[in-house]
Amino acid sequence: MAVGPSFEDLEFWAVYMRMVELGAKVITASSKPGETFKSKSGGLEANSEVAFKNLTVKELDALLIPGGWAPDKLRRDQDLLALIRQMDLDGRILGFICHAGWVAASAGIMKGRPATGSEGIKDDMINAGALWRNEPSFRDGNRVWGRVVADIPHYNRILAEVLTQRQK
Repeated sequence: MAVGPSFEDLEFWAVYMRMVELGAKVITASSKPGETFKSKSGGLEANSEVAFKNLTVKELDALLIPGGWAPDKLRRDQDLLALIRQMDLDGRILGFICHAGWVAASAGIMKGRPATGSEGIKDDMINAGALWRNEPSFRDGNRVWGRVVADIPHYNRILAEVLTQRQK
């Protein structure tokens, strides 16, 4: 899972915990390993274990990006953007919720593909070529989209289905 400054608490921790429940080995990554980030609310923290530049597509089944204000910082990391582009080309699972669509837009992978997220990024996504859908969550090939915090149960359900199918 990607993590950065001012991440959305629930979009990180609720998804993280659901993935652990599924038996996934969850790695937290950011621009630099060993960083500790405060959430948007300032209540919870998350630690980065590895830098994006040290991850390879072959070692990841999925890359999940929570929302909050972190995506605005994460979208500037060229190593993360390259990893996302390569994962997309390889058909690996990419999960985006709320403001995380900003990172997908900056990676240049949105042209002609559906997306959802916070209403606040709708224009940015459309300008990046996305086909906007106002739905709680959905799957588009290797991508799983979630709209906002209230939609985490829908997002987690689809992620669980996709990752469980991939294990078979």
